[in-house]
Amino acid sequence: MKIISRIYQGILAITLCAATPALAQQSSKPLPLDQLQQQFEDLRFGMFIHFNIPTFFDQDWPDPDASPAIFNPKKLDTKQWARAAQSAHMGYACLTTKHHSGFCIWDTKTTDYNVMHSPLKRDVVREYVDAFRAAGIKPCLYYSILDTHHKIRPGFITRADVDMIKAQLTELLTNYGEIPALIIDGWDAPWSRISYDAVPFEEIYTLIKTLQPNCLVMDLNSAKYPAEALMYTDIKSYELGAGQRISKESNNLPALTCLPINDAWFWKTSFPTQPVKDPNMLVNDLLKPLNNAYCTFILNAAPNRDGLIDDNALAALSAIGKAWKNEGPAPKLPPHVAPIISHNIAKHQPANASYSDDMNIMDFGTDDNFHSAWQSNSIVKAPWYEVVFDKDEAFNAIAITETGNHISEYRIEYFENGAWKPLLSGHDTNRVKIHRFDRVYGGKVRILIDKFDEAPGICEFGVYNERR
Repeated sequence: MKIISRIYQGILAITLCAATPALAQQSSKPLPLDQLQQQFEDLRFGMFIHFNIPTFFDQDWPDPDASPAIFNPKKLDTKQWARAAQSAHMGYACLTTKHHSGFCIWDTKTTDYNVMHSPLKRDVVREYVDAFRAAGIKPCLYYSILDTHHKIRPGFITRADVDMIKAQLTELLTNYGEIPALIIDGWDAPWSRISYDAVPFEEIYTLIKTLQPNCLVMDLNSAKYPAEALMYTDIKSYELGAGQRISKESNNLPALTCLPINDAWFWKTSFPTQPVKDPNMLVNDLLKPLNNAYCTFILNAAPNRDGLIDDNALAALSAIGKAWKNEGPAPKLPPHVAPIISHNIAKHQPANASYSDDMNIMDFGTDDNFHSAWQSNSIVKAPWYEVVFDKDEAFNAIAITETGNHISEYRIEYFENGAWKPLLSGHDTNRVKIHRFDRVYGGKVRILIDKFDEAPGICEFGVYNERR
């Protein structure tokens, strides 16, 4: 049942005030983002742990109104999980603190739909972080924005929901010591349809970095956003089971790839007798090649309804450890542009352009879909593309995503007080061209394309007013 907005706001205020002393004790000196990204890639291999109320169903998406009484792992042993991760020489782990159905496996004050109202009555997140830290493994956390129990889903999101999300993240990032990474799911994905505006990304990202400056934020958004840039994530994340593939030849960004050792993320009754994925394949076809492509590999081992990892998965993890170990730092990350985290003020705005193909007209460049595009007609010698606002807007960053690497020289201008003014000249040949500059104000912004090797196309013309 939804809690009214003022209660959420009160919880958030109390949580933030109470967190201040603890935060001062647990936070280390803030480090540059590129150093944090390199440190995470150096860990190379991790354990994903999908363990939540879906464990007690035979499907990953349970009834969102399932009673907490069903969550009853009578032999729960997070130390067993940590020993299993140690046997595979894993450097980090990540636990599903709240999955899509909204059940919280920590002692949260934001909702009664949590583990303290289950027969277990134990803070699983606390036991997990303590066990893995004691084993020398860095504990990360997973958190779903999509929450079907509390109706944090398309068409129902209110400011009270955003306040609850912030209160829950505040608890997770102040009560459990340093968290090196937070993996977020169910947010601005084609299947969840919760936009970064409905739950404002920059606001959540800023909260996380305020609470723990050294916590990397990863959103599992590769189904939507291009592989060539960090957009709304500090680490580019790929879900192999969903068909998301990193390019092992061309990737130059800090990345993570995830896969379950079984055929699903949460435990199923078939798991103890069903063969798990071959350890040699996992090491030789995935772990080693991914590590060489600036990508860590996180392998899911789902605990069963007793709260223990099955014997066949334990044996596979041990076999991985016999075939592989972390022999030192990963390849040094190439220089890359800082992530885009701000609201795209060009999204769904009107656009003008030079002559285009009939089926690929200008509005495809601002439709928030990287799989559609404005496409210049091949006979146009000086293509241009323009976004129109309904009033002067402040902005200090632009990201132009091409259909391919065809544009090599261009100019960007903005329209202020009845005149076009030059903003920058560009020679970026990357598919995603990100430019940051001092804040300007304008009612329109455009790209004039001076040199290209094929008729250019623009998937998205993003315009941002970043907090700096």
